[in-house]
Amino acid sequence: MHPDRWRRGTYVAFGSAVVVAVVTLVVAAALWTDQHGHAAKPIGPPAPAAVTVAPGVVPVSADAPVPTAAGLANALAGPLADTNLGALTGRVADAMTGTQLWQQGADVPMQPASVNKTLTVAAALLALDREDRLTTRVVAADQNTQPGVIVLVGGGDTTLSTAAPDEPTWYRGAARLSDLVNQVRRSGIKPTAVQVDTSLYSGPKMAPGWDPDDIEGGDVAPMEPVMLDGGRVQPTSVESKRSLTPALDAGRALAAALGVDPNSVTTAPGPANGAELGSVQSAPLMSRLSELMNASDNVMAESVAREVAVKLHKPASFSGGVDAVTSVLADAGVDLKGVSLRDSSGLSVDDRLTATTLDDLMVVASGTEHPKLRPLLDLLPIAGGSGTLSDRFIDTGTRASAGWLRAKTGSLTGTNTLAGVVTDRSGRVLTFAFLSNGGGPTGRVALDNLAAVLRTCGCGG
Repeated sequence: MHPDRWRRGTYVAFGSAVVVAVVTLVVAAALWTDQHGHAAKPIGPPAPAAVTVAPGVVPVSADAPVPTAAGLANALAGPLADTNLGALTGRVADAMTGTQLWQQGADVPMQPASVNKTLTVAAALLALDREDRLTTRVVAADQNTQPGVIVLVGGGDTTLSTAAPDEPTWYRGAARLSDLVNQVRRSGIKPTAVQVDTSLYSGPKMAPGWDPDDIEGGDVAPMEPVMLDGGRVQPTSVESKRSLTPALDAGRALAAALGVDPNSVTTAPGPANGAELGSVQSAPLMSRLSELMNASDNVMAESVAREVAVKLHKPASFSGGVDAVTSVLADAGVDLKGVSLRDSSGLSVDDRLTATTLDDLMVVASGTEHPKLRPLLDLLPIAGGSGTLSDRFIDTGTRASAGWLRAKTGSLTGTNTLAGVVTDRSGRVLTFAFLSNGGGPTGRVALDNLAAVLRTCGCGG
């Protein structure tokens, strides 16, 4: 169930209570007035007690029993025996105290897949403002030497959309190319040529360990600081392949809308500094992080990492993004021993993370020392409810975890990972991280079975 639906249901219930209260007051008022409109003594029953609203969310108890190491080990032993897990490392901790309760190879570097995105999002929450937006601009080239030449300046927004203002886009709150077009038309300049400034980003456009086939498969696009709909060729299709030239495609779309030959669009020779003809902004950071986590969007993750890098005055590149993300997390006290990353999305097969790092991040997010990090827990998909967990933990064996477990997923060939938080049967909140490499055909199911134990066991003795 989508959280918005929960909220709407709450409003309906509360609204019904208000209606009842209002009707009651009207009836009471009538009883206090005689047939001539004069005040009279009440003749009916006394007015009902004031309406009270019971809280819908009850805090977990600080006194809930903590699972024992022996209890957890016994409960996890069965699921751990599933050979489809391949090589499995993991750690479980008490969210309130940070105390490690169980571990298996927790300090062994493993291929993380998309669970790596938790590091990127955490760094963004710590380093950036929740309302931060990315700006895409159109500026004029030197009109004395290049009359009619305009430049589309990439500001890191990969969500700019070609959809009409009243049409849905892949990304909520995305800026529209049509808005830029209208602003340029009002500027008084008649464009004759379009260039695209991609100077914000540096270094390779594809990370080490990325498979070029993933562009055709729709998982990623070459990283450039302006693209349309995340580089999707079919903007609203989940199966859409991505563009090989996303920045030039954006420039060509702008040119076509302005009556300029799209085949003439080129990359600007350097940073453009001319007069601004128009600008549009992305959705706020928190909205983008929500979509990033729920859809496990690789392009958005790499863009956000570069956003952090720019904030820290580091190169907006794969290596610069990794350096920025790990620097921010190190300053927050997250254990980064054994971390070796080639990107910020987890798509690279060369990435390595430990269960200790991932679980420690969840512990820090659960604590009080870094309140800016707490929203990380809210951004995690909900088991059986949202994002990449919407169709998981819904089978008979794992259904008890639905709604109680939140985690970021990761999946590559032979790799399945989970890191998040769960409230156990006794009411204790636990953090966890599991990384499975070299798994079998039902490795994901085996991992879900393992994580589901944390909800159901209690494990107090």
